[in-house]
Amino acid sequence: MNRKVKFDYARWIFVLPALLVVGILLIYPIFSSLYYSMTTKHLIKATYDFIGLENYKAVLSDSNFYKAFFTSILWTVGSLLGQLFIGFTAALAINRVKIGKGVYRTLMIIPWAFPSIVIALSWKWILNGVSGFLPNILVQLGICSELPQFLSDSSLVFLTLILINVWFGAPMIMVNVLSALQTIPQDQYEAAQIDGASKFQQFWHITVPHIKIVVGLLVVLRTIWVFNNFDIIYLLTGGGPANATTTVPIYAYNMGWGTKLLGRSSAVTMLLLAFLLLVCVIYFTIIGKWEKEDK
Repeated sequence: MNRKVKFDYARWIFVLPALLVVGILLIYPIFSSLYYSMTTKHLIKATYDFIGLENYKAVLSDSNFYKAFFTSILWTVGSLLGQLFIGFTAALAINRVKIGKGVYRTLMIIPWAFPSIVIALSWKWILNGVSGFLPNILVQLGICSELPQFLSDSSLVFLTLILINVWFGAPMIMVNVLSALQTIPQDQYEAAQIDGASKFQQFWHITVPHIKIVVGLLVVLRTIWVFNNFDIIYLLTGGGPANATTTVPIYAYNMGWGTKLLGRSSAVTMLLLAFLLLVCVIYFTIIGKWEKEDK
């Protein structure tokens, strides 16, 4: 009995540092934001008052918030679908490669290996509307009659950002799906071939059931990551032109650091947290049903 107590005590001693890190980096910011969201907290003024849900009412009555929210939805759906399609296709292709699979996998993951600030500034240089490589080469090839303004033309900028994000995030999908594909027993495919199953039937009845849980978890993680994405959009466009690429995180940033209304900015972040928690509940409900079906 005494040995068991000592073991439990030692276990908590080892876990305590991680719990402290989680508490400092996650729990405290959430509760502090929740508290500030119900106050007149200002970045410049030293004092503030408790005002209840007034900040939430102000945010939910702001048309710019709904525009930013709709932009975030489009940004997330477009990026996620593109990343899933490219990453999944690349994983299926590399999984069939017999020679040099490691080389292809390494080359494909290069975009994910770089910090987002490097990615953003590199693409900003490539797409520069005056001296950028891509706009100038398109004019020289006769594809465009004038330099396309990928980052300042409201009709091009949003699609451009999505394509950059797809290029940046697809390798992460590819690596994880490829790992899942390599765990599928090959004898199942051999048995299906003997039974006369087509390639599509093998894919639908063997490949999909084995990797759908992994893909589902990737969708959850990428949804949270992309919806909360700030750095790539802000570094490339700053939310412009004319708020065309202003997502909820950028809207919250502008509210907090632009107008200095930290309380109202905190209300935006809490609404964002509530929405993402709801999305995660829906996702995990679906994934839970898949796990029950597999059992």
